[in-house]
Amino acid sequence: MSKPWTITLGALDEKLGIRVLEQSAQRVVATMPVAGNTQSLGRLHGGATAAFAEALGSWCALIHASTLGKVCAGVDLNITHHRGATDGTLTGTASPVHLGRTITSHEIVVTDEQGRRICTARITNQLIEPR
Repeated sequence: MSKPWTITLGALDEKLGIRVLEQSAQRVVATMPVAGNTQSLGRLHGGATAAFAEALGSWCALIHASTLGKVCAGVDLNITHHRGATDGTLTGTASPVHLGRTITSHEIVVTDEQGRRICTARITNQLIEPR
């Protein structure tokens, strides 16, 4: 069995200000500031939230994949925005819905500092042999 993969931030993750708090195949938790991730009207940009959610779900899938000697590739992402935000720090939590040998699905919940749900996302990743 391969050693589980450890999260390393990519360039976009760094630009978004993501900080990883927990990481395992069962749960990835991270934060992202609203500041610097707003659209022209000063509200949280939905694309920033989607990128945040995709990162968390993919990291969770990749940690699982690494235990099988595989890597992952995202094949579907959907996100529902429940409310906006104009300041503060968001917390995202990715949890598995299904951890298979060839496919994973994760739910990602993003909340604000008051614990209110900002969005709910689901990502599906295909597990593939590394090149």
